[in-house]
Parts: sequence; structure tokens; C-alpha cells
Amino acid sequence: MRILAVYSLVAVTSAVSNDVQGRESPKILLPLVINTWSFVNSTAKAWSVLYNDKGSALDAVEKGCSVCEELQCDGSVGFGGSPDENGETTLDAMIMDGTTHDVGAVAALRRVKSAISVARMVLEHTTHTLLVGDQATEFALQMGFKEENLTTANSVEIHEHWKEKSCQPNYWKNVQPDPTASCGPYTPIDVSKKSKKWATAQEGKNFNTRNHDTIGMIAIDSQGHIAGGTSTNGATHKIPGRVGDSPIPGSGAYVDRHVGGAAATGDGDVMMRFMPALVTVEGMRSGLSPHKAAELALFQIGMYYPEFMGAIVATSITGEVGAACHGFDKFPYSVANPTLQGVTVMEVLCFG
Repeated sequence: MRILAVYSLVAVTSAVSNDVQGRESPKILLPLVINTWSFVNSTAKAWSVLYNDKGSALDAVEKGCSVCEELQCDGSVGFGGSPDENGETTLDAMIMDGTTHDVGAVAALRRVKSAISVARMVLEHTTHTLLVGDQATEFALQMGFKEENLTTANSVEIHEHWKEKSCQPNYWKNVQPDPTASCGPYTPIDVSKKSKKWATAQEGKNFNTRNHDTIGMIAIDSQGHIAGGTSTNGATHKIPGRVGDSPIPGSGAYVDRHVGGAAATGDGDVMMRFMPALVTVEGMRSGLSPHKAAELALFQIGMYYPEFMGAIVATSITGEVGAACHGFDKFPYSVANPTLQGVTVMEVLCFG
């Protein structure tokens, strides 16, 4: 198994070398919007901000992600989706300015709908990076946001159906009673006497393309200023307080004015351990194309978690775009730039 892993890494490294040597001089394709999934309404809004309104990259990301929050994209962004074990929807979001490297983020935000806008308030009105939970809510109210219920009839139904199935699936392990057949409450069991193996990494089997999504967006304005952002309501039936990769700089998204940017979606509990957005940007800094850089970042995760599900979109600072995915068949993503006829949904085949 280790020999195979080394061989695979050599193969990827060889492909990386060929990619760098064979690339032409970059063409400038700005302004640009790229985001995860076929969330075209969000792409269109961000593009309008950049192209029609001549707005900033930060404005484009905030307003583009806000559309997904309002439309409850796939039930995994915004209010009324992905209820936790208590039936509550909480929100995570981040926005990053690639010119200054400032970041604003919120996690486990409760009772406020506009998560990406609250994140921008953190960026613009504090010297902090991340606010969480009820304290993030208090900050939002102080900034003028409205407190309201994030629960909907649909999220209530999802939660009730889950309880009827003995709270399956869930995210517990090494507890009693048996979490595969019970709703708890749980207490820990002693794992010190369990046999240890080197290869014990496992992704939760309850992750799939239907119970977790994120809108991750990168925007570059005509002046070359770049911004990135994310918004999600997290994993369905998550343990209350759980935060995934989306609001973590370098994991959910990362942008650099000298290089470009990347945004990730997938099993955030796994992906945040590898900082895939940062790894992708650093790959582009080394000369890789956006596609190859994203592919390498996912390959590194797959060496530890071969069954994980995730995807990355990426763009160079000149507007060259690419994407890669792992663990499902194919991955759609949305792009708008001056050469395309409106918002275009592109698709990449996955590996792993």
C-alpha cells in the first residue's frame, strides 16, 4: 500500500512537471467570477456587480453568496436547512480580501440569516478573524442585523424523520449506547485498550452529495483585486457546535493578490485537516495550472482518506480557471468572464 502511494505521488509529480512546462503565457480574462456547483443565480449576481456596476471583488462575493443564502441553495446554504441534532439550523461563512489578506468569518451563527454579510462586518469593523455562536449573534445584532428564526417547516420535517429512524445517520463513535441504533444521550467508552493500527483514518460514511454543500466563490475585478468567500449551513444532523471547513481561511477558501484563489466544498471535517484551498493556491504559486493545483491538493487528502468526497474550484490572478473533485462522478461549477456568453456551468470528472 505504501509503495502504491509513493508510485502515485511520483505520477502526480510527473504530471505537475509536464503541466508547468507545457503551459502558454497567460491570457488576461478579467473580471471573473467562479463558484462551486451550478449555483448560477449567485454567479450572475456577482458578475453583475463586477461587470455592470463596476463594483469591488468583495462586493461581488458578498452579494453573490447572499443570493444563495436567500434561495437556500440545495438546502445546504442559508436558513431552513441542515438541522443539527437539536433541530436547529446554524450558519458558517467567511469572506477574504486578497489585497490586504484581511478575513472576516462567523461560525455556528444562530438566529441571523445573512451570514456572509455578518462575516464582512467582522472583516471591516473588527481586528478579529472569526466570531462564533451566540457571541457572533450578539455582534450581528449590534451591527444592525435582525434576529429571526432559521427553522422552517422543511427543516422540522427533516429532523423529525431523522429521529424516527433512531437518529441515523449521526457523527458519534466510541460511545455508549450504540450510536448506530440509538439517539443517546451518549457517554464515552474507554478506547485505550483498543488495538491500534497505523491506517485508521476513516471518513464518516454519512457524508454524500445530498447532505452537505457549500457555495465557495472567488471574484476578481477588472483592476485585479481578488476576494473569496463561503457560506453554508453545514452538515445535516451535525452535533451541535460543529464547525466545518467553510469559515476557516485556507480551508474553505483562500485568495492571494499575487497568485489567485481557490474555494472548496465537501466533507469539511476531513478537508479542514489539509487546508486544501491554501495548498491549491500554493500549487499555482509554484507554477501549476488551477486544475493541476486543485487535483494535487485533493490527491494529498485521498492518500489518507481514500473514500472522502470533495471538490475545489480555482483561478489564477489572470483569470485562468480550473477545478478538481474526488469521491463522486463529476462536479459542476459556474464561471462568468468577458469571453463567455453569460454564466457558464462547466464540469470536471472526478478521480478517487
